Amino acid sequence: MKTSDFDYHLPPELIAHQAREPRDAARLFLHRASVDESRHLTVAHLPELLEPGDLLVMNDTRVLPARLRGRRSSGAAVEFLCLRPRDDRAWLAMARPAARLRPGELIELEDGEHSVLALERCPADDSEAPGLWAIELQHRELGAVSIPETLERIGRMPLPPYIKRWSSDDPQLDRERYQTVYATRPGAVAAPTAGLHLTRELIERLGQGGVETATVTLHVGPGTFRPVTAEDIDRHVMHREVFELSAETAAAVASCRARGGRVVAVGTTTVRVLETCGRGREVEARRGETDIFLYPGRGPRVVDALLTNFHLPRSTLLMLVASMIGRERTLRLYGEAVERAYRFYSYGDAMFLEG
Repeated sequence: MKTSDFDYHLPPELIAHQAREPRDAARLFLHRASVDESRHLTVAHLPELLEPGDLLVMNDTRVLPARLRGRRSSGAAVEFLCLRPRDDRAWLAMARPAARLRPGELIELEDGEHSVLALERCPADDSEAPGLWAIELQHRELGAVSIPETLERIGRMPLPPYIKRWSSDDPQLDRERYQTVYATRPGAVAAPTAGLHLTRELIERLGQGGVETATVTLHVGPGTFRPVTAEDIDRHVMHREVFELSAETAAAVASCRARGGRVVAVGTTTVRVLETCGRGREVEARRGETDIFLYPGRGPRVVDALLTNFHLPRSTLLMLVASMIGRERTLRLYGEAVERAYRFYSYGDAMFLEG
């Protein structure tokens, strides 16, 4: 199967640059694959689509405000995306542009109080883009400071590259909106976007209707935006991301199976964790890194239904959707979504796919 088999035309005006309000006002494209039937609702209708005994599984990762902007002494702009700790003081970060940075260089940040100290260029692994540097954060009076604490104060949310705006008009808005309401475990540099549609009130309504909930963790990394460059998808090297599935969630899946309910995943990241830990139709508690790649012919066994956003052409996320309902059907539904002017990508509308 070829990467080009997963291409489709998307008019640029359908890329969402702002989120809908309230969250559950997003449009919802419902498709029941078993009868090839579709309906057009809103996310607020989700309690009508789930049944008592179903298990809704969500990714509780929390997005770090990991983007820093600064200027070199020459005045040239530099941007850093902080990824993860390298040791007690230094972090690994993607720099853009990276070619002219030098070890020992100090880049003043936009708040005027902090600077990035570029320590050394680091080799990127298969899951990351080039331009990886080890950095420290410095305060003009205090010296080296904690990167996680400083990011929470001065960092910007790492909006995806296809959102053509900075969060400069209202940075606090994106700090709240580019985050699920149940995010508790910091570590992601991109949001698990299907969960952005859920409100606390909606989750409460689901519980009142007999729907159980559980969580997994997958810290979404920059590799989620990495394009598939191999034409033969079997040759694509999938990015690796840190995950955890707890004993409590494994038990919740087992209980769901025992009562005849469905396992409903919120987002492709949740699917990847559940299938990584899958043992037949159930799961085992695990933690580690996953590079699982789902595509037609290698579809999910644990997940029965999926709430997801609309994904980029030729992307591994689109291939994951196709692993559930087939490539031709996926492209047909995406064509219909374009005709009906659904909004696409992270701040866009949603699909609910049933087997």
